[in-house]
Amino acid sequence: MKLTRFASGLRAGTALAGLGAVALFAAPAYAQDQTAAPAGAQQQQPGEIVVTGSLFRRTDTETTSPVTTLSTETLQRAGTTTVADAIRSVSADGAGSIPTGFQGGFSAGGSAVSLRGLGVSSTLVLIDGLRTTNFPLNDDGHNAYVDLNSIPFSFVERVDVLKDGASSTYGAEAIGGVVNIILKKHITGIQGSVEAGAAGKGYASRVRSYLTAGYGDYDSTGWNVFVNGEYQRDGRISAHDLGFPFNTTDLSSIGLADQNTADSALNSNTPNAIVRRVTGSDPNNPFAGGATGASTYQLLNPALCSRTFTVAGAAGGTGCAHDLTDEYGQVQPFQERFSVNGRLSVRLNDNIEAYVTGSYSHSQVNINVAPSAIRQRQPYGASPTTASNNPGIVLPVYICSSGANCSTAADRQLNPNNPYAAAFAGNPADGGARIFYSFGDIKSGTERGNEVIRGTFGLNGQFGDDWNWRVEAVGARDNIKLASFGTISIDGLRQAVATGAYNFVNPGQNTAATRQLVAPDIVARGSSSLASIEGNITHAFATLPGGDLQVAVGGQVRRETLDYPGLNPNKTNYANTAAAFGKRTVSAAYFEVSAPVLKEVELTGSGRYDHYSEGFSRFSPKVGIKVKPIRELMLRGTYSEGFRAPTFAESNPRSSFPGFVTYQPPCSFVLAHGGTATATGCSAGSNPYAQSYSVGGGFSGNPDLKPETSRSFTGGAVFQPIRQLSFTLDYYNVKKKNVIVAGPDAGTARANYFAGRPLPTGYSVGAVDAPDPLFPNALPRVLVINGPYVNAGYFKTQGLDFGASAEFGIAPGVKFYSRVDVNKILKFDVDFGDGVVRKYVGTVGPYELSSGAGTPEWRGNWQNTLEIGKFSISATTYYVSKIKQVAADEEAPGADGKIDLSCGAAAGDLYPYPTDAALNQYCSVRRFIYADLNAQVQVNDDFTFYVNVGNFTNERAPIATSSYSGTNYLPTWHYAGVVGRTFSAGARFKF
Repeated sequence: MKLTRFASGLRAGTALAGLGAVALFAAPAYAQDQTAAPAGAQQQQPGEIVVTGSLFRRTDTETTSPVTTLSTETLQRAGTTTVADAIRSVSADGAGSIPTGFQGGFSAGGSAVSLRGLGVSSTLVLIDGLRTTNFPLNDDGHNAYVDLNSIPFSFVERVDVLKDGASSTYGAEAIGGVVNIILKKHITGIQGSVEAGAAGKGYASRVRSYLTAGYGDYDSTGWNVFVNGEYQRDGRISAHDLGFPFNTTDLSSIGLADQNTADSALNSNTPNAIVRRVTGSDPNNPFAGGATGASTYQLLNPALCSRTFTVAGAAGGTGCAHDLTDEYGQVQPFQERFSVNGRLSVRLNDNIEAYVTGSYSHSQVNINVAPSAIRQRQPYGASPTTASNNPGIVLPVYICSSGANCSTAADRQLNPNNPYAAAFAGNPADGGARIFYSFGDIKSGTERGNEVIRGTFGLNGQFGDDWNWRVEAVGARDNIKLASFGTISIDGLRQAVATGAYNFVNPGQNTAATRQLVAPDIVARGSSSLASIEGNITHAFATLPGGDLQVAVGGQVRRETLDYPGLNPNKTNYANTAAAFGKRTVSAAYFEVSAPVLKEVELTGSGRYDHYSEGFSRFSPKVGIKVKPIRELMLRGTYSEGFRAPTFAESNPRSSFPGFVTYQPPCSFVLAHGGTATATGCSAGSNPYAQSYSVGGGFSGNPDLKPETSRSFTGGAVFQPIRQLSFTLDYYNVKKKNVIVAGPDAGTARANYFAGRPLPTGYSVGAVDAPDPLFPNALPRVLVINGPYVNAGYFKTQGLDFGASAEFGIAPGVKFYSRVDVNKILKFDVDFGDGVVRKYVGTVGPYELSSGAGTPEWRGNWQNTLEIGKFSISATTYYVSKIKQVAADEEAPGADGKIDLSCGAAAGDLYPYPTDAALNQYCSVRRFIYADLNAQVQVNDDFTFYVNVGNFTNERAPIATSSYSGTNYLPTWHYAGVVGRTFSAGARFKF
């Protein structure tokens, strides 16, 4: 695909974008007489600023490294209202990026950026050049990141995205790049904004406002103080709101598989309890029921069911039809955020300035999920006897007050929940009722309250002959309160069944106390913190032909901690057992040199040495060159080395986590469990045991891990034929080695289990499922496979970044602005240390990294603004190329050591395609193009009104059957197409 095709796709998105193409490449003569600077990332700005990636203050923002700058004007024109949306709109954000709409992950409710697709823990996020603390919940259980939702948006001055390695300046994590959020420094008067909106169909409500009050003219009085408050509330979006195909796993109506077993399989768990008599049960242990069914299935209370289905045969019966995704699923959680921020700036004398800032932000995310099933695997690390699905909960014939040995207890009575109790009163061992049920009367989900407290202090000044110095300190703490409701207690469930306390026949009659017995509210508290102090000094030591030779040196000491015990530290319930702990001190020394050896040539060099209290150290160098042979053209290039330190979850032995991925068992397994062969493979039919399911992996921290290391180089050009127009083109090549991987051979281990072969060294089966009730002699499913954290193999990615910006005067009082940001990935290859190269470009790989969004080959956006006097209208068009629904990290290599990613060979492993036609039509997720419109009118100097129409053509998201982070869609790339057209209106004011 060529750039011309990309441009064509964008023009199709909006007519205004077409106008942009004409103005951008065929500007009238009048435009050449204008004096306005281009509106792109590398424009000239008055005064000296600190450019991200450098220690020097400068007026020339054309650096040796590629930097994309999102200005306040750019963000307002796009209708952007959050830091997360701003950063994640940058085309360099890739695989592993975390959208807030991804609610099934370990850190659901958070938001993070993954530059170059190297993972959120390989992207460093700074605020005014300083670090902040990480979100206490690690992504995928082990990747640390800064939650973008915790950063207030209303007084952001600009966002710099350095798309180059920067460990030589900032230390660890800066492998994929750096995001630096620059806040406003001085504000006078009162300014604010109010905004409200919703989707066209009434859901997705949003209310947002902020108010800032500042006093003191810094330039004249030498001091300024301001206080800012911000509030935002986003309403919930349910799957039912959206309708087909984002509200169901039954896609049979469009020729795809029916993955919803709740309306066809009698052994599915639904809110209408269904039972089957079993023989050989242990009447004293509900968790040890018999494995052999002795009757048909029957509903405990048919009167509560509005729609039934029947399965014929001796193992058949009648069930209640449900579509749990439509009934309980949600696409966007309820979110509420507010923050209070302040800054005091003081000029102490002619040579010294000081500042102090303080901020408090609170984010509340409420996530609803389907009710918990009575059948649960044991918590990771707990005994298999705690599993309630092996072979399943059995309602006994007798109940008693103690719940122990009820068959012989003095106060025994027949179990009112067991329809077979009376008939088998004299033979309780053969009258048990295995139950299939979801606790629909108990609300399930999580409430995540997250607060970040952050303060900074800084002094900067100069002395002598142009010696400049700076000392800054930052302290930040992130406290999280995670409340889980609807999670089943192991002992509570056992007691409720054995004593008859829970009413399965009519759950609506259960008391609040009974529901708390079965599923008590769980509250987990955790925190992370960071304290850092650093200082540097710069000086111009000589005058070279191109300017001053500048040298900077500095040092830093910081302390990092994490304490997150998780929701299930004692393994007493069926919640996740992920936990992470750690503390360390990092000390560093660094330098930077800028040498304009000629007027046309600038050389740069920098280096940093970091020492970690865990016992490892790392030196990171970087060199760069900028050549300007003519005024209109600048050539640039860099080479750097970087590193990522192991996170506490990866390196601390106290830390552990289980991860889960959706897995489709191979055809040999499906056929052994009653499936049928098809032209493209096999079909499981109505047996849920042979459908795709979640497989767990268990991992513990490894203190012997080494840091990941990287080398990267960039080369590019900035072409500015006229002052109003500029183009950038940059090539990047990054290789990350000693990659820390959780169970890199998990796919092979799963394949070996089902094939009856030994698992790879270091891997073991943690738990297997109960036998299939329909085929009890067939191989059971594996539930958990344990694997190690290891330094294994490499990630290698390379690609091209293209940017363009323009600002033209079309006529007096009429201006046109245009801005393009495009990324093309040429290569994204991974070797987990086994010598097998896994290729991800254009596929949903890496599938097991965060939200499984994949690696689209092309991604970009194009913003065009027409300004007529006080009125302006902008169209921002977004593009994501098609993505093949195969993933190399989900496939085992063939006999030749290569992975076959053809649709016929691999696609069925992520989703079963019933026919060749379905496979051919849906193997790839089609490309997605949509556009947002934003119009604003400046009534006067103090008031501006604006209206935003998101996805104004109401483009529908393409179907992504392989997605595990959204129902038939990829939240990372296609979220706007799921929500549909949205409307918002607001006003900005100042006094």
